[in-house]
Amino acid sequence: MADAVSILILAHNKAAYTRRTLDALLLSSLRPFQAVLVNNGSTDETPEVFEAFRARAAGERIGVEVLDLGANQGAIVGRNEGMKRLNGDWWVFLDNDAVVRTKSWLERLREVLKRDPKAGVVSPKLVYPLPPHDIQCAGGAVTTGGQVIFRGRGQPRTAPEFNAPRACQTLISACWMLRAGVAREIGPLDERFSPVQFEDIDYCYRIREAGYTCLYEPSVEMYHFENVTTGRTGALNYPYLTVKNGLKFKNKWKHRFAAEGGPADKDWKWAEIQTVTLEQVPERLETLE
Repeated sequence: MADAVSILILAHNKAAYTRRTLDALLLSSLRPFQAVLVNNGSTDETPEVFEAFRARAAGERIGVEVLDLGANQGAIVGRNEGMKRLNGDWWVFLDNDAVVRTKSWLERLREVLKRDPKAGVVSPKLVYPLPPHDIQCAGGAVTTGGQVIFRGRGQPRTAPEFNAPRACQTLISACWMLRAGVAREIGPLDERFSPVQFEDIDYCYRIREAGYTCLYEPSVEMYHFENVTTGRTGALNYPYLTVKNGLKFKNKWKHRFAAEGGPADKDWKWAEIQTVTLEQVPERLETLE
C-alpha cells in the first residue's frame, strides 16, 4: 500500500511501560499501519502484553507481527531483526517508554519527509511526562569535539527557540520516522555499537554522509519516560557503554566534527537523565490533536 507506515517497538521486560506505550498507540489518528513488536528475551509479562495488543489491534486496521528473539540480543541486533519485517514506505522506531501525545503524529512526520525528497529521517519534540512537560530533546547537536547535546533539555516546551523546524546534526531513536528507501540504502544499525548506545547518533551521521538530512519537527510532541528501554536493564553497565561507544563514535566521525558547524565544546553539558516512573504520572496523559 502506497504511503504505508510501519512501526517497530522493541521490548526487554518493563511490561507495564510497554502496555502504556501500546495503549497510547491506539490513540494515533492514522489508519492503517503495521506494528512489528520485538520481544527481546523478556522474562516478564511482555508476551501477554503483545498478544493483548494484537487482539485489540485486529479491529483497528493495525497489522501486528510479533517477533520473539528467544534471548536478549541487545537493542541494536533486536532492532535490526525487526527492521527486516517492516514493509511500509515510512519506518518508525518507537521506544517502549514513549507515549503518544500528538494524535496525528504519524501523518505529520510523514508529511515532513514527503515535502523534501532529501529528508532521510525526522524526529518530534520529546517531552517529559510530568507537568509542565518540559523538553527532553528537541533534536541533537554534536560539538566540535564530538560530544552529543540534547537540544532544549529542561527548557519550557513553548520556548520559541525550540518551536521552529530545523535540520539537526543528529536525532535520537526514542521516536523517529525514516524514509524506508534511505534505510535500505544505508543498511542496518551498526552492530559494532552493540548491545546499545550511540547507534542512533551514528545512524544519523550515516544518513547525512549519504546526502540526506535529519530534521526536527516541533509540531509533534511525544512523551518519553527515558532510560527504560535499555538503561534500567540490570545486566547492562550503562555508564560504561556510554563512554565506550562514545569513543567509538568520536573515532569514526571525528573527520566531520570541526567542519559541520556544531557548538563549541565549552557549550557542552552532560544530558542528565531525569528518571520518571509510571507511578508518578496519571494513567491517562493529555493528548493533542
